[in-house]
Amino acid sequence: MNDPRVVLITGARKGIGRFLAEHYTAAGWRVVGCSRRSPETEPAETENYLHECLDVSDEAAVVRLLARIRSDFGRLDVLINNAAVASMNHTLLTPYATAEQVMRTNYLGTFVFCREAAKLMQKAKWGRIVNLTTIAVALKLAGEAVYASSKAAVTTFTEIFAREVAPYGITVNAVGPAPTKTDLIRSVPEATIKDVLSRQAIPRYGEFRDVLNVIDFFIRPESDFVTGQTIFLGGV
Repeated sequence: MNDPRVVLITGARKGIGRFLAEHYTAAGWRVVGCSRRSPETEPAETENYLHECLDVSDEAAVVRLLARIRSDFGRLDVLINNAAVASMNHTLLTPYATAEQVMRTNYLGTFVFCREAAKLMQKAKWGRIVNLTTIAVALKLAGEAVYASSKAAVTTFTEIFAREVAPYGITVNAVGPAPTKTDLIRSVPEATIKDVLSRQAIPRYGEFRDVLNVIDFFIRPESDFVTGQTIFLGGV
């Protein structure tokens, strides 16, 4: 493949998504980021970075974005589904509207981006898709039933979709971060976080570099025999 490669990152306004956008932009990739609101500042090498404001569960908006990528670049090499919202609450206290938003963003957003990205990758007979899940799936954390369920759906979808698109040279994998200091855990009590960390083999907060390390492994050309896998960080 000829450089520069093209990567699409959802939830690129801040946190892990912003870190990934800056990393791949600095590495010379053409980076397309998206989020519901504009980032305060764009990555340094702005000529390589395009940002779109959209709701990831808005099917029509996602279709339009992928059409623009096809028109502007003619290719998409990597999709990283990072966008997510969380609901850290007891199920009995969780409104239906909250559960619906979590499922639409975390699962349906991942689904529609995967579907549309794979259509573009299919033509090149090559592509890498990485979905973000969470260790809350593996730990079955109380108080995170809706959030963990939405991410469990992502994990199962990753395993099945990987089989569906393997004939087109597309791999689909997932990474499940441990608690990482982002807005997703800002409202979680410190005692709860400490309990989660204590259940990890390596009892520390996750860092952005930990997620990047796994993503870099998944998207390497040499990783063409790795698909349908989920790596949970921290040793859960």
